[in-house]
Formats: sequence, C-alpha cells, structure tokens
Amino acid sequence: MTDKVNESRRNLLISTSIVGVVGAAFAAVPFIKSWMPSERAKSAGGPVGADISKLDMGQKLDVSWRGQPIFIVKREEKQLATLPGIKDRLKDPDSENSIQPEFAKNLHRSQKEELLVMVGICTHLGCSPKFYPEIVPQVFDSQWRGGFYCPCHNSKFDISGRVYSGSPAGTNLVIPPYVFVDENNLIIGIDKLEGEA
Repeated sequence: MTDKVNESRRNLLISTSIVGVVGAAFAAVPFIKSWMPSERAKSAGGPVGADISKLDMGQKLDVSWRGQPIFIVKREEKQLATLPGIKDRLKDPDSENSIQPEFAKNLHRSQKEELLVMVGICTHLGCSPKFYPEIVPQVFDSQWRGGFYCPCHNSKFDISGRVYSGSPAGTNLVIPPYVFVDENNLIIGIDKLEGEA
C-alpha cells in the first residue's frame, strides 16, 4: 500500500513538474520577446533613402534618420566660394574635432562639393538650426556668408556646417555616413553599397 501511495505521489509530482516547466516556458517566450526591438524600432535605426532629383540649387531637403532630422542642401557656386575666406572665423575649420566619415574631412565636408548631407541638430544642446542660405547681413551676423543659425543659443555654422568661433556649440554639425546609389538617390546610414569592397 505504501509503495502504491509513493508511486502515485511520485507520478503526481512528476506530472506537476512537467506542467510547471511547460507553463514557465510559455510564459518566458513573450517576456523574452518583449526585450527584442520591435519592427518599428528596427526600421527607425536602419538606413533611409533620399530622392534628390527635384532638389534645386540653393534648396534644402529634410529627411528623418534614427529620429533625427537630416539636412540635404544643394549648394550654389557662390556659397561654396565663401568657404576658404572664413577659415579664421571658425572653431574647427579643418573638421579635426568633429564627427564625420573620412570622406567628409575636406573643405566642403561632403562627397560631392555641391551636395551637403548632415544631421540637423545643433551640437550645443540639441536644437535644430535654421537654414539661412543668402549671403547677406543678418541680425545675428553683419558679415553673414550663408549657412545655419541656431536661435536657441545663437550658435552659427557656415554652409558646410562648421561652427563659428564664439558660438556655444563646441563642434561642427555631424555628417552621417551616406552613399550615392545614382545621380538622383542616396542612402543615409551606410557608407558603402552591398557588394562594394
């Protein structure tokens, strides 16, 4: 009789344990999945394409990448001509202390001279600077040569996103990785196309 009771008890404990383990596994799956990023979160951090075919000289196109505004500016020749002459007014004219891919460590901070691609967030406290492309005196700068002005704390950047001396922003505006697919399209968030060396 005792053996029958022990056997029944053992069977009950084993079956209860199995049910508990299976139940715990079913409960753990959604819990573990909740730690994984959602499809929306994955796509928000992924590369984004931009069609620049309708972008005229002197215009700016805004796209969003990783929740940040990206400014794409097609610069005119007269805007590009101002770059060498303002070097002595800038904190980091050669972009040595700024965040950008290797290809952007040049006067234009870009792959193509006329096309600027940069993160539209001020490097001071995260406001979004306004685009002032005209080469005319402004209230905030009587010698304005075109570029970006952050009205939050008066940081000024030239038409390549380089910060002016005396601005609260410490570094130039960030240049993200990007690659041209063709003359009219680029992808922001990667530095080479699939299959490229």
